[in-house]
Amino acid sequence: MAASLQAAATLMQPTKLGVPARNTLQLRSSQGLCKAFGLEPASSRFTCSLQADLKDLAHKCVDATKIAGFALATSALIVSGASAEGVPKRLTYDEIQSKTYMEVKGTGTANQCPTIDGGVDSFAFKPGKYQMKKFCLEPTSFTVKAEGVSKNAPPEFQNTKLMTRLTYTLDEIEGPFEVSTDGTLKFEEKDGIDYAAVTVQLPGGERVPFLFTIKQLVATGKPESFGGPFLVPSYRGSSFLDPKGRGGSTGYENAVALPAGGRGDEEELKKENIKDTSSSTGKITLSVTKSKPETGEVIGVFESIQPSDTDLGAKVPKDVKIQGVWYAQLES
Repeated sequence: MAASLQAAATLMQPTKLGVPARNTLQLRSSQGLCKAFGLEPASSRFTCSLQADLKDLAHKCVDATKIAGFALATSALIVSGASAEGVPKRLTYDEIQSKTYMEVKGTGTANQCPTIDGGVDSFAFKPGKYQMKKFCLEPTSFTVKAEGVSKNAPPEFQNTKLMTRLTYTLDEIEGPFEVSTDGTLKFEEKDGIDYAAVTVQLPGGERVPFLFTIKQLVATGKPESFGGPFLVPSYRGSSFLDPKGRGGSTGYENAVALPAGGRGDEEELKKENIKDTSSSTGKITLSVTKSKPETGEVIGVFESIQPSDTDLGAKVPKDVKIQGVWYAQLES
């Protein structure tokens, strides 16, 4: 197609022809030449208007260009549609374990928590002490409390756009789980992949990084609603250096050389110079939606509210609301 268009474009370039003053030109034609220009060979010689033929050829080239462009656009849409990955079907734990690495790669399944096939729509485990394993939390919504786009709008939780890749799910978390005789649940988080760095973007363009986590969670309550506080570590560690070489445990102490009058200790500069890596707290609420005692599986939904990154104490954190689904296995 590209070669044909190039050839047609070459024919369209101005060419000096030695033609007489009259408007017609006597040309010898062959059957192949007539077919190339879409003409029927009536005889071995024909008379045509040079101006009309060139104009017709130009129209044909324009039409061919449009067709080629449409074909390329259509093929691009087909390719992009074929390679676009939608939300994969949620699989059970056994179905995920039966797949190979290549079957999971690039499908989005690795970022999903398993589901339950069957079971009951309640928490059906007997009172006792269990060990919660394979605890997985998969966020499905990130909202950030910030001022509205319109002027003087009160702060509210706004929808965001995910800036990081699909690596925000927490998994393989475990800890002791206890079911009391009165139906009260208690879970203590001890180990696992219990944090993930995430960045989202507000409608106004501001990006909000935060550390999605449930470190040291102690959740208590009824199956319909149990939860508690957890630790939110600093988004960056004390050894992180900012663009001016300042850090919490290393690097420069301040970014200006011996400021007169102690200006480096002023409030607006102090929070930039003295890095704060202290942790904060968040709160999560979980709810059981289905359980399967014969396999020890339980699933549900959760809602967590935690602070965002403070840039090592230089910024005021924003409240981040995270909603999603969770999965766990209980072993007695």
